[in-house]
Amino acid sequence: MRIRIVDAFTDRPFAGNPAGVLLLDAFPDDAWLQNVAKEVNHAETAFAHRLPDGGEADWALRWFTPTTEVALCGHATLAAAHVLRGTGAHEGPVRFATRSGVLVATPDADGSITLDFPTAPLTPVELPDGVAEALGAEPLATLDTGPNTGDLLVEVADEKTVRGLAPDHKALARYSARGIIATARAEDPSRGYDFVSRCFFPNVGIDEDPVTGSAHTALAPFWSERLGRPGLTGLQASPRSGLVRTEVRGDRTLLTGHAVTVIDGELLAQQPSGLA
Repeated sequence: MRIRIVDAFTDRPFAGNPAGVLLLDAFPDDAWLQNVAKEVNHAETAFAHRLPDGGEADWALRWFTPTTEVALCGHATLAAAHVLRGTGAHEGPVRFATRSGVLVATPDADGSITLDFPTAPLTPVELPDGVAEALGAEPLATLDTGPNTGDLLVEVADEKTVRGLAPDHKALARYSARGIIATARAEDPSRGYDFVSRCFFPNVGIDEDPVTGSAHTALAPFWSERLGRPGLTGLQASPRSGLVRTEVRGDRTLLTGHAVTVIDGELLAQQPSGLA
């Protein structure tokens, strides 16, 4: 069966966030899906299969890290939509049935893809003891991002602080279900982005995620309120780096980015029946 590696939230290879993508006839058992994701060994691998016509969604979609299935993933959804468009398997907007409800991915005229995701419900919380020490910086604000992502969002002093973080990943694991999102206002918005972030997810086997679409469902409302604009651009300042354009529309957040297929190959492992 065909397997692709797609770099998401970037318009060039070897940047953004890589995701595996497999288009199937049906989902096999979970253990097989998890083993493939472990073998791919990127932040997420997306598995999708076509649904019958006439329903609320066109394709079923699941996401696995090397260690677990997750409830929401932006970059692997973007990667899956990119593969569907590039292979001709689906034309126009695609509706994905997922653990986080129906998510729509719409191709744009400039080659980018816009994802329609649920806005994270942000709840201010007291800074847990030890977070500052584990992160290596003193947070200015701390918020819970709700059940879809299960992160702790922390604002730090400035962009330089975000870029310089060298956290204790093992220590960070005790403070949230998935991990920590660290963010700050952009030092110079003329560079093309309004805020910066880095994402550390040790509880799902990812010490640092290169570019995290789902995190921007929390970052977008956080910074839109502070900057007074619904539409913003975020730079995730990981070593690979990537840009996410965001627009908050009430309980939905639009995430826009490009994607590039870097590897298109064949998976030779023993297959359960019913796979493409």
